Amino acid sequence: MKNYPTPHINATPDDFAKTVLMPGDPLRSEFVAKNFLENARLINNVRSIQGYTGKYKGATVTVMASGMGMPSIAIYSYELYNFFGVDNIIRIGSAGAMSEKLKLRDIVIGMGACTDSAFAGQYNLPGSFAPIANYALMKTAIEQAEKHNTPYHVGNLLSSDRFYSDDKSTTDAWRKMGVLAVEMEAAGLYMTASRAGKSALAICTISDHLLTGEETTSDERQTTFVNMMEIALDTAAEMENK
Repeated sequence: MKNYPTPHINATPDDFAKTVLMPGDPLRSEFVAKNFLENARLINNVRSIQGYTGKYKGATVTVMASGMGMPSIAIYSYELYNFFGVDNIIRIGSAGAMSEKLKLRDIVIGMGACTDSAFAGQYNLPGSFAPIANYALMKTAIEQAEKHNTPYHVGNLLSSDRFYSDDKSTTDAWRKMGVLAVEMEAAGLYMTASRAGKSALAICTISDHLLTGEETTSDERQTTFVNMMEIALDTAAEMENK
């Protein structure tokens, strides 16, 4: 029995490339499709979660939004991995800097993703789980960042369930453990990929800085994080050609 379409994705496996770029914002998905993909076609718009497939440097690439938070990206990544034949998902999102090493608009490649979420509880593990990126995706993304001469950092992200927190001390606590930046999706994506035996990577642009108070606007987050988009697209093209 076929498992598609799903309640969230009205498409078929043939509509998707093997590698999917996944921003949180549907409008960022549209921006990537219209500015970088050739012959991009809309393959999903359920709940306005826009998904497009087209060509980039001769490779077939899909870009589809995930929405905000681990529950949302877990739904879409689970369905893509398990029902639509997708092998690789690259999150292209924004993150808040927690380290003085980072500057606004720097790229962070998430080697690992800490979390304050109970997401891993569903797996009934006899201990804690360390969500990590796929090495081949990460290595390729690093190579592409260097080709683009783009400032980047590789390290730990924090995937938080809370955008607004009553406990203002948590930033300093995570920073002391070397965590570079906070976002809301990577750990859920990495765990879903691990369980499905598939591959995932989070590439984030620093949109705001928790230590300095600097921040970008919503319009800038939607349309100007081009370096991250190009690194992810080139990574997807390389994976398609391997």
